[in-house]
Amino acid sequence: MKPLLYFVILLSFFACKKADHSANTDRGYEKVEIKYATGFSINKYANFTQVIVHSPWPEAENDLVYLVVDRSEHVPEQISYEALIQLPVEKLVTTSTTHIPSLITLNKIDKLVGFPNLDFISSEKARALIDAGKVKELGKNEALNTEILLSVNPDVVFSFGVEGQNKTLTQIQKSGIPVVYNGDWLEKDVLGKAEWIKFFGVFLGELDLSIEAFNQVEADYLALKEKAEGATGEPSVISGAMHQDRWYLPYGTSWQAQLFEDANAEYVYKDTQGKGSAAFSFERVLEDAKAAEFWISPAQFTSYAQLLESNMHYQEFEAFQERNIYTMASTTGETGGVLFYEIGPNRPDLVLKDLVKIFHPELLENEAFTFFKPLKIE
Repeated sequence: MKPLLYFVILLSFFACKKADHSANTDRGYEKVEIKYATGFSINKYANFTQVIVHSPWPEAENDLVYLVVDRSEHVPEQISYEALIQLPVEKLVTTSTTHIPSLITLNKIDKLVGFPNLDFISSEKARALIDAGKVKELGKNEALNTEILLSVNPDVVFSFGVEGQNKTLTQIQKSGIPVVYNGDWLEKDVLGKAEWIKFFGVFLGELDLSIEAFNQVEADYLALKEKAEGATGEPSVISGAMHQDRWYLPYGTSWQAQLFEDANAEYVYKDTQGKGSAAFSFERVLEDAKAAEFWISPAQFTSYAQLLESNMHYQEFEAFQERNIYTMASTTGETGGVLFYEIGPNRPDLVLKDLVKIFHPELLENEAFTFFKPLKIE
C-alpha cells in the first residue's frame, strides 16, 4: 500500500466558511447510500450536493464539508462549508496514484493536468497523457511545486493528509483553488476503500456512473467470496518480511487480513489487533509461521535468491521450501510503478480473484493473475 494524504481546504470562489454539516435547508436532502465506507457521506439537496469527509487523516477531530454545485446554481446563504467546487470540473490535480483508477472509470482521466512523481503512475491511459505532455510534474507530495501547480490553474486539487494540513498547499488555498481531502486509505474494509469512487463521482459530475461501477465491483467480490467458501480446506498463510531487525506484517484487523479470510485462508496472525503494521522479531514469526503453506507479499522481494541474500534463515519456512511464495512487486507499469498500489485498493475483486486462485487453484483454473505472481526461482 502506499497510503498518501494531506490536508487543507478552501473554497473556490467564496471566502472560506466554518464547517457546520448539521445545517439543513427547508427543502431537505436525499442521503446517498454508502454501504461499507465510514470515512465520508453524501447528501443531495435540490440544487447542490454536500460531501462530508469524516476521516480526512488519522485522529482528525473535525469533519470537512464540501459543496458541489453546477455553475448556474445558487447555494443558500445558511449552508456552511470549507470549499465549493463548481461543475463541470475541466482541470484537476490529484496527488495519490489510488485516485487514478477512479478518474479512468469515470471517463475523466483527460481532466488530469498535474501530479507529483509522475513515474509512480502506471495505468496506460494516464501514461498516454503523460507521454503527450498533458500532465505536469509537480515534484514531491511533501513539497509540491506550487508555481507549476498555479500555472495549470486547476478547478480542484484532490489531496490527502497524514498528519493534518500540508503547509505547501497554503499558497494554493490563498489563490482560491479548492483543495479537497480524500481519506480512502484509512478505510479498514476492502469494499469500503473501493466505495470512495462515489466520492469522485460527485466531484466529477458522474455520481450515477460511480454507483454503477461500485455495484459491479461489489457483486464480483461477493461472488468470489462465496465461491471460495465452497473450497475444500483452508490453507494457512503468512505475509510481510524483515526490514532491519523487525518483521512487518498486517494485523488481523487490517484489510489485507480481510482479503485472506474472504479467500478462505487462515492468516497466522488473524487474532492480532492494531493500526498500521505489526512488527515482530524474526524468531517469533519463525516459531508462529514456519509451517504456513503460503507466503503472500514478501515486501519488495521478487525472487528466492533475493530473499536468501537478505536472510538465509528465510529458507526455514515451509512456504519457501515448497515454492509457495507470491509477490505483487513484479507486476509494474512501464516506469516501474507497482500496479497493485495504484489499482488494488479500487479493485478488491481483482485482488481477491488472485488470492482465491493461489489458495484454491481448482476454483479458477482458467483465470489469469492480475497482480500476484509466483516468486522467481533464481
